[in-house]
Order: sequence, then structure tokens, then C-alpha cells
Amino acid sequence: MLGWFPGHMNKARRQIQEALPEIDVVIEVLDARLPYSSANPMLAELTRHKPVLKILSRADLADPERTAEWVAFFDAQDDTRALAVTTTHTRELKKIPKLCHELAGAVRADRDVRVMVMGIPNVGKSTLINGLARRKIAKTGNEPAVTKRQQKVRIDGRVALVDTPGVLWPKIEDQASAYRLAASGAIRDTAIEYTDVAIITSAELARRYPDALTARYKLKALPPYAPSSTHEVDADGPQKPDFLAIAGFDGQAILKEIAGKRGGLRPGGAVDLHRGAEVLLHELRDGKLGRLTLETPDDIPPPPVHEDEDSTSHSDA
Repeated sequence: MLGWFPGHMNKARRQIQEALPEIDVVIEVLDARLPYSSANPMLAELTRHKPVLKILSRADLADPERTAEWVAFFDAQDDTRALAVTTTHTRELKKIPKLCHELAGAVRADRDVRVMVMGIPNVGKSTLINGLARRKIAKTGNEPAVTKRQQKVRIDGRVALVDTPGVLWPKIEDQASAYRLAASGAIRDTAIEYTDVAIITSAELARRYPDALTARYKLKALPPYAPSSTHEVDADGPQKPDFLAIAGFDGQAILKEIAGKRGGLRPGGAVDLHRGAEVLLHELRDGKLGRLTLETPDDIPPPPVHEDEDSTSHSDA
């Protein structure tokens, strides 16, 4: 469980709550490589009564087949549409105002459709705003939490946008999501042990994209695939998933080989795993391993069953 909730994010949450009554449509910007993990459940709760346009950003870095699955998944939900884009390609953004009008329904002719743009840090919100406005309105950057306050901008198509700071939720309960977010750079590299993130990511890439991994790092072969039936490991406090066991690959062995090939060999034959982690995570974020998606709709965990719900279902049987 990861807790990471800077003070400005708490303030942003309050601002969102105050502004929402005047909003017609919510645009939630997601990372197309991890659409589930980059969706903030806190924002979903805040905006549950509003129609939502899911923008899957960085589509140029994501696996197009998996992206099509995600678009279909979101389009099947009530009051929800999805559009995959590369936010730096303004031509791809032209559909957005029309989709906002369709989701908003009837709006008075004398006013714009009011749209709030939100999402977690570092998913491309500010780049999207600038592309829609066709000028630099929002500050952009390749690290979390660049936008610090709400901004308003009117764009073509009778749409008024309200930009909000990137907001993470107080505690990321899903450990798999925490590692995927860290791998993508949405969470600061100091939030989770950097090398651990790279080890887990190595194993996941070996499971999902073995050819891309071996080609990029000229690996002769991946370690043997040996998925474990035991997905929990003992730890202090509640048990945690063993992601290496789930992935079925020895991520540490893969990372050692990457490090050895990319300047991570030290005197005496020691291997610098941190060097391997830097290479893998930086190149993954830059798209140098190809178009990859780290999760599919099938990876969404089932909702937790609360004890009162469980007892009710037994009593009805």
C-alpha cells in the first residue's frame, strides 16, 4: 500500500469538489499504457454523477490492439466515451469538442459546454489543454505535479475548459497498480524502491512482450517461465502479492543481464542493478522498447466483497 498525498493535492481535491456543480462534462486523461492504474478512484467517486470522456493519452507509445480493447471497454459504460490520442498531435484532438457536446446533451444556446479536465500527475493533461487551445496555456513537464492550480480556457467548438492539478489518491491499495504507475513515471522515483520497480517491470515485460524485451537488450534467452500458484508472501502486517511469482519470470536475473550489457559491470564482476533499473525504466518511458501496454481490462481486480454483502448473499440463498 503506497501513501503519497502532498498538501497541494489535498487542496486540489477540495477545489474540484467546489467547481463540479457548474461542470457539464468531465475529461479524465489516462495513460494509454495503463488505463486502469492511471484512473484515480477518488476522482471517479467525486465525478460519478457526471458524463465522462476518457482520453487515452500517449497512444503512440501503447500497444494499438490493447488500446482498442480499452476504448471498447470504456465505451460500453454508461455516460462514458473514450478516445485514444497522442496529445502532441493536434489533428487527433479535433473530435474532443464534439464528443463533449454529445455527452453534455442539451445546453443553453447562450453558453459554452463546461468541461473539467482531470487526471493523475504526468499523464499529459497540460499538453492536451495546450493542443486544444492551440497555444501554450498550461505548463508542461515530464515529472509529476507540474500544474499547481486550476486554470480556465475557452477553446473552439463552444467549450470552456477548466484544468486541474494532477491528483493522486491518499493510498494506492492495489500493489500492481502502484508498480505500474512507478514504472511509467506517474509516481516520483523516490516513492517506491527504484530497483524493485525495475525488477517487477522486467518480469512483467517478459510475460507480456518477450520479443520486444529480448530484441532491445540483445538477450540470448529469458529465464525459464515458472508461474507460481502461491501469489501471496508473508510480510510485516497484511500479506502482499508476490508479483514475480505471478509474472512467472525472474526479474532480477533479467535486470542483471540488462545492467551487464549497459555499463553496469563493476570491478570484480559485480553487477550494478540500479544502473540496469535506470536503463530499463528510462527507455520504457521514452518508448524505446516499442509500443507496449502494461495491463488489459482482464487485469482489473474484482471489487472487494464486504462482510455485510457476503452475509446478505448467504441469507438470500
